[in-house]
Amino acid sequence: MRIHLIAAARPNFMKIAPLYHALKKEDWAEPVIVHTGQHYDLNMSDVFFHDLGLPAPDIHLGVGSGSHAQQTGQVMMAYEKILVEKQPDLVVVVGDVNSTMAATLAAVKLGIKVAHLEAGLRSFDRTMPEEINRLVTDALADILWTPSPDGDENLMREGVAPERIQRVGNIMIDSLEMLRDKIEQQTAAKEIGVTHGEYVMVTLHRPSNVDNPKILTSLCEMLCRISRKIPMVFPVHPRTRKNLEKSSLMSLVAENPGLHLLEPLNYIRFMNLVFNCRFVITDSGGIQEETTYLGIPCLTLRPNTERPVTVTQGTNRLCKMEELEKNALMVLAEKNRKANKIDLWDGKTASRVVEAIRGKR
Repeated sequence: MRIHLIAAARPNFMKIAPLYHALKKEDWAEPVIVHTGQHYDLNMSDVFFHDLGLPAPDIHLGVGSGSHAQQTGQVMMAYEKILVEKQPDLVVVVGDVNSTMAATLAAVKLGIKVAHLEAGLRSFDRTMPEEINRLVTDALADILWTPSPDGDENLMREGVAPERIQRVGNIMIDSLEMLRDKIEQQTAAKEIGVTHGEYVMVTLHRPSNVDNPKILTSLCEMLCRISRKIPMVFPVHPRTRKNLEKSSLMSLVAENPGLHLLEPLNYIRFMNLVFNCRFVITDSGGIQEETTYLGIPCLTLRPNTERPVTVTQGTNRLCKMEELEKNALMVLAEKNRKANKIDLWDGKTASRVVEAIRGKR
């Protein structure tokens, strides 16, 4: 059974890696890695694939950057050619990037079965391009593998037939556990000059936080104030760096002794810093799940989240920008909360997905 695993950027490869390894052990499965090339990632190097135990992608579509419409159209055109030449038995898409939706559209129009891993997530905010990708992908995919009960509920509310939905758990926890030994062997905090448990990890890249110069200025001033109470480690996303420079804010943050600005980090080094931090300030998606699993407080600078289970059962708090400083001081005053176990977030999601595919052969 030929199974295409679609990936566009580093987070997607993190999600397909455990499934690739699980499928590779099966004599009936032929997993094929398809890299759309939607995101050019400096960390997408041989070392990255080596860390994940992945071979180089079997198929590279070579789609580069561009507008949402350009990326979607280019992936559809390039992937359709591959599908016509040699049809797979199943296409597995992950996450919510443009390539996820585009590969789904190309495959279903040719009558090829599609499964969406990480289905059912909803922020209910259609200003987020990812939300549109999630809605379209879940409406079209034949099989919907969800990470948590809210995913099931969202899909049922949208009228999806129950037989298309199966909760399998959180595949990113599989990746974390697969790489835990390598993560724990790192000494990133010591190399940076911060003390275990006595610094904050910061990741910011969403347009709503970093594109508006006024908002970005307020955010930087707030981070500087918080950094007087506790040091901060801030791997700066290329988009954020560009806007810091454009708004003449780089010197404000770079010259602050409590702020340690870094280049973007690979997953293992980044997670080593997360493992050992006091808490996280972020506007990203996946780290909300990882901090919940690890029992680390997380302040998410967003009005909503497509991962509400991290708020209702985990260590995540949604936070308005004007409340960031107050919330950071509250977290500092608390003892670290222990994580509540979330059902099926156990590092065994890939094996459940394999069994699901086996049952549908």
